[in-house]
Amino acid sequence: MRSYYKFIFMTMLCMTSISCKKYLDVTPDNVGTLDYAFRNRNEAENYLFGCYSTMQHMNDVIYNAGFTTSSEIIYPNNLTANFFDQNGFNLIRGVQSTGNPILNYWGGGVGAVNIFQALRRCNTMLENIDKPIDLGAPEKKRWIAEVKFLKAYYHYYMIRLYGPILLIKDSYAIDASPESLKRKRVSTDEAFAYVVSLLDEAIPDLPPVIENQAKEFGRITKFIAMSVKAEVLTTAASPLFNGNPDYVSFKDHDGKNLFSTTYDATKWQKAADACKDAITECEAQGLHLYNTPPTTGVGTVSDELKKILTLQSAVTEKWEQNPELIWALNYGFGYQGFVIPKLTSKSVSLANTYPSNWAVPLSESELFYTNHGVPLDQDKTFDYNNRFTPQVGDDANKHFIEQGYETAKEHFNRENRFYASIGFDGGIWFGNGVVDESKAYYVQARGIFAVSGPKSFNSTNFTGIWPKKLANYQSVMDNTYSPIDFHLPLIRLSGLYLLYAETLNEAQGPTADVYNYIDKVRTRAGLDGVQASWANYSKTPDKVNTKEGLRDIIHQERRIELSFEGQTGWDLRRWKELQQVLSKPLQGWNINEGSSANYYRPQTVIIPVFGLKDYLWPISTQDVIVNENLTQNPYW
Repeated sequence: MRSYYKFIFMTMLCMTSISCKKYLDVTPDNVGTLDYAFRNRNEAENYLFGCYSTMQHMNDVIYNAGFTTSSEIIYPNNLTANFFDQNGFNLIRGVQSTGNPILNYWGGGVGAVNIFQALRRCNTMLENIDKPIDLGAPEKKRWIAEVKFLKAYYHYYMIRLYGPILLIKDSYAIDASPESLKRKRVSTDEAFAYVVSLLDEAIPDLPPVIENQAKEFGRITKFIAMSVKAEVLTTAASPLFNGNPDYVSFKDHDGKNLFSTTYDATKWQKAADACKDAITECEAQGLHLYNTPPTTGVGTVSDELKKILTLQSAVTEKWEQNPELIWALNYGFGYQGFVIPKLTSKSVSLANTYPSNWAVPLSESELFYTNHGVPLDQDKTFDYNNRFTPQVGDDANKHFIEQGYETAKEHFNRENRFYASIGFDGGIWFGNGVVDESKAYYVQARGIFAVSGPKSFNSTNFTGIWPKKLANYQSVMDNTYSPIDFHLPLIRLSGLYLLYAETLNEAQGPTADVYNYIDKVRTRAGLDGVQASWANYSKTPDKVNTKEGLRDIIHQERRIELSFEGQTGWDLRRWKELQQVLSKPLQGWNINEGSSANYYRPQTVIIPVFGLKDYLWPISTQDVIVNENLTQNPYW
């Protein structure tokens, strides 16, 4: 049986046998069972999977701030039915507080687990690893490496949320004094250094690949850990943490600076080196960009549609069959019923169970390039000012837009990733049980009488735009709902390529390697190279030749390539660009109107609230009171 089921078992075990005490507890609650937990290899392995269990929970997208605060998907907060915990989606509405923080990974609560409890389990594992008498030395070495990776990842997750954190290097002694439990936060530089040191210790002893996929798929490999190290060092080099002037006066009670006060350019080169090392290891193990059109559930389709299906499958293909997927989690993506529009009259009856109401704002839809590989407002051949004007689908665009159907002009002549990622009124939606392109469904979203239009208060997509990328094309919503499961990526090779391009550009400026790794991703998307596209079609052709200009291009390239994958929110935070993105109203189409002339009039659906303080999470007031060594994060 796959380790997936062990993860589930250990998650349930942790919920039933581990109390919800805070990280300051003196006595671990599992002291009486430690001898039993490590009496033999099998019991110890169960404990190992318990160490993994917290990571499984915190990367469920609804509990992942990188997903819910990215501005890529907005969710209504006034529904009469509660389909899931929507607290994470409410964060962009300015509801965060110190009294009861949302996604409180510090102390646990409001959609989050207590990461300090996870770190305690990891430390307990390392402290008792010598007890199982039937655990062989090679396996012991591997388990130690896995747990060190988990410790590193949990600390890293906390840094991204809170900045300066507590380092939980070892367990508290049972007879520890109360004062010794009140640890102080370390600086972000110290925290990043500790995370990297753990990863460096773990990487040599991790397996290069998972040989026994039936039992061990999902456990950490060397190339996963190296890719995470690359991301950690990139985050440490980024503006939020590298000499951020907004935190120059942030100190603890002893006057110690908790953020670096000066910018360190060498951090970018260290990150670039780590990215290149990770890429080398990934490719050595056979990883490459997903570039083979899928055949399952595919009959007669055009070459144009095959390119779209290839891009979709780079995310939704089975993990073990996806050569691009570096790391995902064992839990499947369980929200396809929220991202697939109603495509058949029979599917309307499922509206109150599978409401199709995860809405993409117009700003996200317009982020994708034209088919010339440059932004909409920068393409000198694109009629940007008249982009909302209705236009009839024609033969030239029949693979992407229903012929004879009126849709917005901005939906024409877009890049392949747009058609693979965005579901829009008039857009072809291949799959849903149909295998031939000539019979493919298309989205009909205009007005209450349209199949995909508003159906009830709880089942309305209030922008009229769907995150198509998050739906497996083989999933079916008709008279019944039959999803084909997939594992949403945490790291893909295309993202690692762009991370390398970003770090190398910051370290050295535009170089041949920077362009090369951007173009690897663009070529798979069917676009010309970045230099050629900007030279031939952009209103600002020289932008691609400067470090600053190329920085903006790489940022947009990552936001497009990794859209809806839970990465953009973290990127926008570390770049210090999330406040800029959320300073504008999020809009959608005029969804209740049936005519194209009235439908394609942008309407504001939410005005986000995001201030400087929101780049870091608050520590709950109660935790600050209990431990007087803690200093609340700036501006809270």
